[in-house]
Amino acid sequence: MKRIATIATISAFALLTGCASQNVSQPAVPLNGTVETNLKADVKVGETISGESSVNILFNVFKLGGDTQFADGVTYGGSEGGFALGLDPVTSAKSAAAYKAVTASGADVIVAPRYEVKVQDYFVYKTVHVKVTGNKGTVTAIR
Repeated sequence: MKRIATIATISAFALLTGCASQNVSQPAVPLNGTVETNLKADVKVGETISGESSVNILFNVFKLGGDTQFADGVTYGGSEGGFALGLDPVTSAKSAAAYKAVTASGADVIVAPRYEVKVQDYFVYKTVHVKVTGNKGTVTAIR
């Protein structure tokens, strides 16, 4: 009986302590695609429009409150970056401010947008406020 217990203990130890890691190296080539069209849009430039958004971040990870609707398909750039979990409060606030400006004015695009970014950092708590101003752009024709 003692022999069976010893064999079972050694087997369990071998099964529980064994580990393996595998690393497969795959050469990577960036995928860059370009789309070319012969379409041209006529944009009528109108009055000045603006939108504002704020977001609160706790411990550079948790988003508290803020907007839930965002403009998509635009690269805003100039953000602070480096936030955990891919969270970038500056970019999300810019996107929400652009969405508010476009929907409130009925514009198709914001012509020459200018972003004012105010960041108040209290070490564990951060507030980001963004205001976008630009001109209302309405697409009148696509040729």
